[in-house]
Amino acid sequence: MGVAQAMEALTERAGLMKESLQKSQTITDNMVGILGSFDHRLSALETAMRPTQIRTHSIRRAHENIDKALKQAELILDQFDLSKKAEAKILRGPHEDLESYLEAIDQLRGTIKFFSNNKMFKSTATGVIGHAHNLLSKALSKLEDEFRQILQNYSKPMEPDRLFECLPSNLRPSTDSESGGGKTHDPHQKSLENAIFTVPTVIPPRVLPLLHDLAQQMVQAGHQQQLFKTYRDTRAAVLEQSLKKLGVERLSKDDVQRMQWEVLEAKIGNWIHYMRISVKLLFAAEKKICDQILDGVESLRDQCFGEVTANSVAILLSFGEAIAKSKRSPEKLFVLLDMYEIMRELKPEIELVFGSQPCTEMKDSALNLTKRLAQTAQETFADFEEAVEKDATKTAVMDGTVHPLTSYVINYVKFLFDYQSTLRLLFQEFDSKDPDSELGAVTTRIMHALQNNLDGKSKQYKDAALTQLFLMNNVHYIVRSVRRSEAKDLLGDDWVQIHRRIVQQHANQYKRVSWAKILQCLTVQSSGSGPVENSNISRASVKDRFKTFNSQFEELHQRQCQWTVPDSELRESLRLAVAEVLLPAFRSFLKRFGPMIESGKNPQKYIRFTPEDLERMLNEFFEGKTWSEPKR
Repeated sequence: MGVAQAMEALTERAGLMKESLQKSQTITDNMVGILGSFDHRLSALETAMRPTQIRTHSIRRAHENIDKALKQAELILDQFDLSKKAEAKILRGPHEDLESYLEAIDQLRGTIKFFSNNKMFKSTATGVIGHAHNLLSKALSKLEDEFRQILQNYSKPMEPDRLFECLPSNLRPSTDSESGGGKTHDPHQKSLENAIFTVPTVIPPRVLPLLHDLAQQMVQAGHQQQLFKTYRDTRAAVLEQSLKKLGVERLSKDDVQRMQWEVLEAKIGNWIHYMRISVKLLFAAEKKICDQILDGVESLRDQCFGEVTANSVAILLSFGEAIAKSKRSPEKLFVLLDMYEIMRELKPEIELVFGSQPCTEMKDSALNLTKRLAQTAQETFADFEEAVEKDATKTAVMDGTVHPLTSYVINYVKFLFDYQSTLRLLFQEFDSKDPDSELGAVTTRIMHALQNNLDGKSKQYKDAALTQLFLMNNVHYIVRSVRRSEAKDLLGDDWVQIHRRIVQQHANQYKRVSWAKILQCLTVQSSGSGPVENSNISRASVKDRFKTFNSQFEELHQRQCQWTVPDSELRESLRLAVAEVLLPAFRSFLKRFGPMIESGKNPQKYIRFTPEDLERMLNEFFEGKTWSEPKR
């Protein structure tokens, strides 16, 4: 009973489930039908909407094209507007506002570029570009005129006083000197290595940027040659005028040869000053402004500077060349050394300022002049040596004093030692391994040549005593001068000692030649070896000896008082040396034989001098007196 009920209930439930499933399937089928209907309707709608979508897309693209066209038109209108403004500025010219004028030129270039790059405006562009090019050509022409005008207005020759203010104080000319201010060699002059040279302002700094901008515009327009010519002609003329105001003049070799030495020497001193001012101030200033105005255009910049300075450099160097090639003479050696010295001093600046390729010829000319001056100076050295040895002047020094040749040569040598550093550089020019040794050898040769010449001149004297006095005086003067100068360090102590002994030898020779004969009057010897007794010599013989002594001493006194020993110490020592021989001999003779004469008649006739008289008269020897007064 229970099982049947359960089965019945289960069957009932299964039937209900089947019924529900059948209803669900029906609903599903209905939904599928509905959705299928929607899909059909949507397809139809899409087909209906497609023409509208196409029209909308076309309208959007048209709007985009219109926007682009409007923007292009706006750009074109902007360019036209800018071009009109630029044209107005250019027609006004660059005088009122140069910066605005330069901006207008840039704008014209921009306009030309704009239309050249937009081929779609070909019909419009051709006319616009042509007009812009015409305007640009006019603008650049005005720009060249402006560059020329500004450069000329601010390019004025430098006054000498302004240049002198730029020099270190120790190189400025004194108020009473020539405008050029020649240079005198001073070996103790403070080194110029740390001296301050202030490069002068030749164009106001505020103007340089304008000139630079103008130059850049001309280069950009391809007008380099016009720029080059304008710059070169203007600055070269001003530089040459500055040198002319300073005193620089073009002189040929013939002009130099015709000049008197004093005039030429002054001109050489001035040239040295001019060279220093030109290289350290004028050329340096020219290089500075050229670098600033033509900055960024290296090839044109260097060429401009080279051509601006070329003629000025040539004028300066031509004078140096004329001196180096002129006839050599001893007095020119020191000015040659001065000229060589300034060229060596300026060498670093010359290599720096004229270091670019277009300036090579000028730099080489300056360096070649330095070598030529060194060569001429060395040849003049050799000429001087030869001239000293062969000097044949007949100038006789009748009193036996120092010969003019001796003082000239010694002063020459002493002056040479003021140039020691320059001479060392000069010897190095010719690959000398030991400049000090070379200078010593040159000095030794000059001294030797002088002594050889003096030996020859001494033979002019007929009096052998005066020959010895002459040689003593001259060698003593040489030795004393060497000892007091830097020549001593190069010649050495041995040289000095040897020549001091030579002085003494000449003094001894003088005493022997001059006083041996008179001393014989005071010496009485027998036929044996010893002196005779007073009783063995006759009164007549004694009187004769006194008379001979008197006449010989008076003659020596009269003659040798006219001779000269200029050095006071040497003069005193020579007098003392004579007195040490003569006075003891006279005292001895007077003591032995004086009583024999004094006991006879007129003793004063024979005994005319006392030892004190002789000593006093000896002190009058070698004073260089002239005997216009009556003899004593």
